[in-house]
Amino acid sequence: MENYFAQPLADLERDQRPELSYQVGVTLENTEKPKCAVDEPCLNVIAHLDPSERPLDISGHYPDPKCRFFWKMSTPPPYKTDYPALNAPNVIPQAPTFNGIWESVMEKCGRSMKDAVENVAEMVAVGLELPRQTFKDAGKYGPHLLAPTASDLAKYGQQDTILAGFHTDLNCLTIHGRSRFPGLNIWARNTGKRIPVRFPPTGRFLLVQSGKQIEHLTAGLIKAGYHEVVVNDATIQTIAKRKVSHPDRPLIRISSTFFWHLSSDYDLAPISSLLGRAKSFHAVESEASLEGLYPSMKVGQQVQNELKHIALMA
Repeated sequence: MENYFAQPLADLERDQRPELSYQVGVTLENTEKPKCAVDEPCLNVIAHLDPSERPLDISGHYPDPKCRFFWKMSTPPPYKTDYPALNAPNVIPQAPTFNGIWESVMEKCGRSMKDAVENVAEMVAVGLELPRQTFKDAGKYGPHLLAPTASDLAKYGQQDTILAGFHTDLNCLTIHGRSRFPGLNIWARNTGKRIPVRFPPTGRFLLVQSGKQIEHLTAGLIKAGYHEVVVNDATIQTIAKRKVSHPDRPLIRISSTFFWHLSSDYDLAPISSLLGRAKSFHAVESEASLEGLYPSMKVGQQVQNELKHIALMA
């Protein structure tokens, strides 16, 4: 992945598909914007955090200096989807260096992460006293995305640089592997505390975060998790060590990310058995107002709405 993202800009540009809202292929740095910079509910969340626990300031609404490749890990639906752009075929990098290896590597990694996150989806359903397959069935034909994400720390390695501004994910569940460089912060719903993510130095561990689709299905019983990626003290220390231990390797932070989606044509609406339970987490909202907060729509429409907010879709 480091070698791919270290390519000249002209080579990367050939793998872009802006006409497909960047939902396959590469999205270059300084393209995607953090929604929270102009989203009133998100700004309210930030305002209610203790000043010492707030994310780095995103009020300028600058695009994120990250580069990302989307590789679809989906099963084609046995029907004509209403959202073909969200279910487009994959892009193979055009650089000869990656001929014959790219697809096999992406598929192997993607299958492992997809299997893991679908096991989590089953556990969440059981924990909510729903049929085990509830979420997995809803995502059977989802446009899941293996999404290795790169930040060039030679260019953007200064203290307090925002690599990915404070946000939630638009999909259902997001799963991450360990990055060589720290910098991911998450926020605890019950305390409002900012938590730097730290993986154990050895072992096989993955982090799973909830996204907007599962929040919608559960009427807010499960909230989409807020997070950011920044250059902090630990990032700076790791950069210095990496320069010594691997002086010939590019200083590129790779996040091994997988976005697990519900099927684009699935009817997205709160699950009726969860509405009453969700009400207990909302002091003033009735079940009716919760349904207004989470209106019924197709998943594809929800995704398109979110893509417009982050400047990936016109």
